[in-house]
Amino acid sequence: MDKAWEDAVTRGDVETVRQMLRAGADVDALDRHGQTALMRAAHRGSRAMVEALVAAGADLDVTAKYNLSALMLAITAGHVEVARVLARAGASLDIRGSGAPGFAGKTAHDLAMGLDMKDLSAELRPG
Repeated sequence: MDKAWEDAVTRGDVETVRQMLRAGADVDALDRHGQTALMRAAHRGSRAMVEALVAAGADLDVTAKYNLSALMLAITAGHVEVARVLARAGASLDIRGSGAPGFAGKTAHDLAMGLDMKDLSAELRPG
């Protein structure tokens, strides 16, 4: 992931990100931690950025450390509305975390239940 792209995503600068995408930026480029822009935006709780990246065709199911997806990162950071956007966009509900005891074997639904997000967890039951 190039520095200008990473900076625009981090700042939540949706217009610059859209311009960069029109100029050929890779919506699924990975940063030095193996995360995509969508994952970074989800973890930060930037709903507008998440919506822009989803509309641009970002892969909803890329995983990085502990096998966490953008949906799972949004949940662990407490961003219910961002998690809802990702779930409704079709993010996989079957991905299971790995490694750390708090994530190993857990789906987005499990993470939401563990954080007492009952209103969200009903939408996240794996099929």
